Amino acid sequence: MLNLKSHKIWMGAAVTAAVMTATPAMAEVSAETSYVFNTFSFLINGALVMWMAAGFAMLEAGLVRTKNTATICLKNIVLYSIAGIMYYLIGYSLMYTDVSGFIGSLGGIFYNPSEAELALLNADEATAELVAPVVEGGYSVASDWFFQMVFVATTASIVSGTLAERIKFWPFIIFIVVLTGFIYPIQGSWTWGGGWLAEMGFSDFAGSTIVHSVGGWAALAGAIVLGARKGKYNKDGQVLPLPGANLPLATLGTFILWMGWFGFNGGSVLALGDAASATWMAIVFTNTNLAAAGGVVAATLLTQALYKKIDLTMALNGALAGLVSITAGPDLTNHFLSIVIGAIGGALVVFTIPLLDKLKIDDVVGAISVHLFAGIWGTLAVAIFGGGDLIVQLTGIVAIGIYSFVVSLVLFVILKMVMGVRCSEEDEMLGLDKAELGLEAYPEFGSGSQKFGA
Repeated sequence: MLNLKSHKIWMGAAVTAAVMTATPAMAEVSAETSYVFNTFSFLINGALVMWMAAGFAMLEAGLVRTKNTATICLKNIVLYSIAGIMYYLIGYSLMYTDVSGFIGSLGGIFYNPSEAELALLNADEATAELVAPVVEGGYSVASDWFFQMVFVATTASIVSGTLAERIKFWPFIIFIVVLTGFIYPIQGSWTWGGGWLAEMGFSDFAGSTIVHSVGGWAALAGAIVLGARKGKYNKDGQVLPLPGANLPLATLGTFILWMGWFGFNGGSVLALGDAASATWMAIVFTNTNLAAAGGVVAATLLTQALYKKIDLTMALNGALAGLVSITAGPDLTNHFLSIVIGAIGGALVVFTIPLLDKLKIDDVVGAISVHLFAGIWGTLAVAIFGGGDLIVQLTGIVAIGIYSFVVSLVLFVILKMVMGVRCSEEDEMLGLDKAELGLEAYPEFGSGSQKFGA
């Protein structure tokens, strides 16, 4: 069950296998050995991407005020769970099953192991006749689903940070159900499912646009419908800082995301069963790390030059922007270009966060700048540095952007009309932890009987 996303890597694997066969000193890796390593790659890299959910939770918990910390943690664990269930029930099928150009079919809902795998597992003995049809696909069916699913959760995590501190819990969760079950899988089918953008030659290796920009567009739509937090902007349009409560926690979250990104990009090689795939993965890991470093350095130097002070939050977002920027094309064989791509992503954050504030678009954690703007840049960088077609890349960016933004905007407007999406002014002042959860993340800092467990 090979999907289009893995096509070029498997072609490389075939070339490597041919070389091995032709060289007396080298032995060709067996199909079963290749199957084992490919499956292991999906699982271990998928686990790294799953760990990014913790990174998003810690980053966002550090950048919100203490009165909203428990709520943002709850949203992150629930959205991850919703993403997994929706992708199992319907999302994977819409993205990869019988894609007709714009959408897959519902014939593969309740995604489960293949008949060949079940036959092997239920047999008393693993005979060659039972093993052959299983390893023929190249990797375990469940490992592929797991790796694809954690990408969906990443898209959902992007939205939660932007809309923090003023969106109500249940409308947010309803939006996540639609985002992970329908919005993300449908546009994902256009490229990774072999749809119309894939036929045009649109290239997005691990999802600068397909994952990150989609989350950024959804976050932008939500921020427009919700409006800014109370006290964020005065009547003259001046920005009034509402600083996060725990910058060490935000820094930890950034490092967790950085680590998880090795699985995000490295695992997108989608194979580890031959020398070519292993070499590609090493290159992708290296480029991913260099791009993040370039983003940090660029954001640090720019904030020093522009504001005469170094902004830690800008440096953190610079790292993430560098990671997003390289995600569309981390297979560059010139590592220095990765530093350049990441540095430009980091610079974009420094300029676009103030731009959004001028437009009175309140993004609590800077996710729109990191994931939308850097995602667009990274997708264009494929054409600029990787030899892709610029018009095709632009077509994919615009098509996915219009679709994601418009559908998200319509959904948020419907939710606003039907049940309301924004908490009351009183709840916002009190904090969503008390208003919606009835508890606090840091009760020892509370008042009265809450202090020291009294």
